[in-house]
Amino acid sequence: MKYLGIPLEKPKVAFFGFTGCEGCQLQIANKEETLADLLGAVEVMSFRLISSDKDDGYDIAFVEGSITTEGEVERLKKIRAQAKILVAIGACACLGGVNNLRSRFPLDETIQEVYGNHVIESGPVRKLSEVVTVDYELPGCPISKAEFEWLVRHVIVGVIPQLPQYPVCVECKQRIKTCVFDMGIMCMGPVTRAGCNAICPSNHMGCWGCRGAVDEANFESFIEILRERGFAEREIAERANFFNAFSGVDVIPQLEG
Repeated sequence: MKYLGIPLEKPKVAFFGFTGCEGCQLQIANKEETLADLLGAVEVMSFRLISSDKDDGYDIAFVEGSITTEGEVERLKKIRAQAKILVAIGACACLGGVNNLRSRFPLDETIQEVYGNHVIESGPVRKLSEVVTVDYELPGCPISKAEFEWLVRHVIVGVIPQLPQYPVCVECKQRIKTCVFDMGIMCMGPVTRAGCNAICPSNHMGCWGCRGAVDEANFESFIEILRERGFAEREIAERANFFNAFSGVDVIPQLEG
């Protein structure tokens, strides 16, 4: 493999999943027209969704899912110790994701309600960076296959991938889309990092914030705009806390159990 005429060694990569739906890994395995090129650019040592072969001789680890048990903590630390580069992929790995919604309830009561008397190990929901050092993050729910391929190209040639530093609203304007606020639909686009091609607002769904907060977002003004447009506190809290994307922002209304 060459880039600008320079021979490049194929990086050895592995894919891992923790607490989550594996939808991000499925995105990578999908889109068959580019899958051959992607697999030709790397040497896959472990990827359960496409092969039963396993090899711990990897240099780059792509990790999906949040961390919810001590067993997962230990497993993630072992992956981190092996990998020269660790990439968190998807909202669960980068933010805590939808799994974090259970954190608003007492953990013991939640386990009792779901599993009854069945003994199960479970703990607080953590994003990967709360447990180990993460080199790069690729957010989204699920991730974009095209954006994943873009990130892989950067990592292969040793270039630091830079995610957009502007909000989803910019991508809506670029596509000359009608603002969903004008349709009476709530949207987190003004405070969410772009890079998804505004896929949800473009389909009249409104953004849910799965890519995390854009830098220097004006949350105070944004929340006031939501209130002025008639959105209830409970509705704002449900949307803003869905992916745990805006954790720590004081002006965001919080969900209660």
